[in-house]
Amino acid sequence: MDAWQGYYGFIRDCNTFFEHIDAVEGDEALKERLIGEMRFIRAWCYFDLISRYGGVPLITKVYSLSDDDYLVSRNSYDECMDFIIKELDEAAETLPVSYSGADIGRITKGAVLSLKSRALLYAASPLNNPANDRSKWLDAVDAAKAVVDLDAYTLYEGADYKQIFLEKFNPEVILSFNINATRNPSGSFESRLNVLIGPNGHHGWSAYTPSQSLVDQFPMKNGKMITEEGSGYDENNPYENRDPRFYADILYNGAEFRGRPYESFVGGLDSPQSPVENWNASLTGYNWRKYSNDALPIDENIGTDQNWIIFRYAEIYLNYAEAAYETGDEATARKYLNLVRSRTSVGMPDVTASGNELSEAIKLERQIELCFEGHRFFDVRRWKIAMETENRPLRGVTIEKKPSGGFSYSYFILQDRKFEERNYWYPIPKYEMDKNENLEQNPQY
Repeated sequence: MDAWQGYYGFIRDCNTFFEHIDAVEGDEALKERLIGEMRFIRAWCYFDLISRYGGVPLITKVYSLSDDDYLVSRNSYDECMDFIIKELDEAAETLPVSYSGADIGRITKGAVLSLKSRALLYAASPLNNPANDRSKWLDAVDAAKAVVDLDAYTLYEGADYKQIFLEKFNPEVILSFNINATRNPSGSFESRLNVLIGPNGHHGWSAYTPSQSLVDQFPMKNGKMITEEGSGYDENNPYENRDPRFYADILYNGAEFRGRPYESFVGGLDSPQSPVENWNASLTGYNWRKYSNDALPIDENIGTDQNWIIFRYAEIYLNYAEAAYETGDEATARKYLNLVRSRTSVGMPDVTASGNELSEAIKLERQIELCFEGHRFFDVRRWKIAMETENRPLRGVTIEKKPSGGFSYSYFILQDRKFEERNYWYPIPKYEMDKNENLEQNPQY
């Protein structure tokens, strides 16, 4: 949760680079590329900082022990955002649209413009734009459109939605953290994602588990919510006829996984009472399916090679839809929302709603499409809805196997959750406040 120290360390590295790069002799084209990449990285660091803390000190020089002006004050959120956009605009001028060969995976113009799209969407949102300045939403529209206009990416149209997260550098991926199944110099693996998310019945650790609250948000295949009249939801068969992304994202009781059904029912192989292992079971009754690579074993002694996606094209379409809606262009909003929903592996019905119903549909689509990708935490904050969405208990399911072979389902509160107004922003770490009297703490901390 403490991002402050780490990011300012990275920012210092970037600032050191910029202070010395002009004096470096060699390939000028390579220097230009490196400058563009480092501008992106510095912009990323500041964007993530202000998404957590609000305005932070903008530091673009390297301080030495002899400097006496290092006790800086916080810049405003808008000042930080202006700096981030300036960095990204300059980086976009120097980086190519694509790479080939060994350079695939480097930061491209598309990655730069994708960060700009996300940043301007956040800047236009209620948390950071309480006056609802329409010009900020127009900037967000333009930023998303700029990625689309590159004509460099497409939504993944394979038959299996899960493969988006397993096929390295597929046409939907704009930027990803490239991981291979090898040990790093310290001896640890770059990634053990399979074992971290895997169920205990396969010797996984169930480190990150979906809640019942999330499961209930996945609509039915006909597009209706499970509580909606005419949805067709059957409480005795709660996992039937759901949005296809449910089956790609969530391991639920009865789901086929690695050669057998996933058993989270009481006494099942993947339950807290498992005869295989019981210390590492999911407490909610569900495990992650998304990102699980079945081609590699669930084994703590074997690394995994799934790339972790940072930007993908579906996010850009949803950024576009949200920003277009907020500027009054509902037709464009529905177009890009439905492009995501109508892809081959999803095939959900088009959204035809308008007004607030359309806004809610866009928010729900982000929750479902971008599930487990690190967006929801920031989305509910920037929308200023976290006082509602996060002030709810975390729920799980207890599943009992009937003598007849069917199952019964009951739901319980696993953990109470509390969100306060101050939690829209992180507190600045006390160790930083103690060192710098010019820093102003976020409200109510």
